[in-house]
Amino acid sequence: MEDYQYLPLRDVVFRTLRQAILRGELKPGERLMEIRLANQLGVSRTPIREAIRMLELDGLVIMVPRKGAQVAQITEKDLNDVLEVRLGLEELAVKLACQRITESELQKLYQASRSFEQMLETTETDDLQKLAQADVAFHDVIYQATNNERLIQLLNNLREQMYRYRIEYLKDVKSRRSLVEEHDALYEHMKNRDLAGAQKMIREHIERQQESIMQTVHHQSMTGVEEK
Repeated sequence: MEDYQYLPLRDVVFRTLRQAILRGELKPGERLMEIRLANQLGVSRTPIREAIRMLELDGLVIMVPRKGAQVAQITEKDLNDVLEVRLGLEELAVKLACQRITESELQKLYQASRSFEQMLETTETDDLQKLAQADVAFHDVIYQATNNERLIQLLNNLREQMYRYRIEYLKDVKSRRSLVEEHDALYEHMKNRDLAGAQKMIREHIERQQESIMQTVHHQSMTGVEEK
């Protein structure tokens, strides 16, 4: 479990399980067995049960008759809801960053883009979490360049909800290469203070992810129907 100081045990378990779901360590459809989780986390079943109820309220867990708790599937509506919000916030972030980004931040943006590309060339290519973190680091530079704390807070909150979808997107090798090209293009637009070009690029960037993940989610839902 991650070290969340000063939090009640129930909240520690909740945050640990939430991160495991968002990062794909607990997969959609996977059953949450209280005894097994309690043994893994070294706690009693009570905080596990309480955490599962909290995750259900968050929509990350569902209760299935005669089966119990399981990780909620990624649905097309969930994906659209999250990406619609992300698109609006990212376009605003790019607009503000284009106007306010410093030379130091531009250098950080360039380095973040190169770091993601270099990771693809290493043996860590199949480590989806590291790739996701490298992608997050690139966008973080843009967020910080907005110099708008409220916007940064909203984007950071949304980031956790996006983690599940980001992992799904990175499973596709072609998508990873597209990300490199899009990061490079976005950096060039930002460097040239090309607001229109940057906003067009971020829209295409997100819409491409939406289309790719939607195909995956649709395929998974159809496969599930066929298996039933």
